[in-house]
Amino acid sequence: MTDNRRQVLDMLAARQITVEEADRLIAAIEEGPMPAAATGLVERPATAPRYLRVIIDAVDDDEGPIKVNVRAPLQLLRAGVRLASLIPPQAQDEVNTALRKHGVGFDLSQIKPENLDELIDHLGDLTVDVEGERNTKVRVFCE
Repeated sequence: MTDNRRQVLDMLAARQITVEEADRLIAAIEEGPMPAAATGLVERPATAPRYLRVIIDAVDDDEGPIKVNVRAPLQLLRAGVRLASLIPPQAQDEVNTALRKHGVGFDLSQIKPENLDELIDHLGDLTVDVEGERNTKVRVFCE
């Protein structure tokens, strides 16, 4: 199975496209090579990040060693962006107002699914290592 065909099937499974759209894309793939823009498929390098990892090793005076290991799929981020687009504008305004009230300068209307792939590509370069007092280590990275 080709990467393009697998990508179409993944998009169908994630309900990003309809069965009819998947059928047309697979037919176009079988006809021959087309530019990525024409099919809506973007070629990704083999090392594109798939997960966001957060690892914490800490020592609590009362509880002893604490270990946290979170591996969140970036598909979850994609799904969240699609869900955010379903929020009615008046509800977005209320959420934005509440966020600003708590010091978070974030606007839900600026989240666009078409900008997400670029963000995820840049997340592939992300690595954050923090070493704090009392043997606390935090690592955030993509894999």
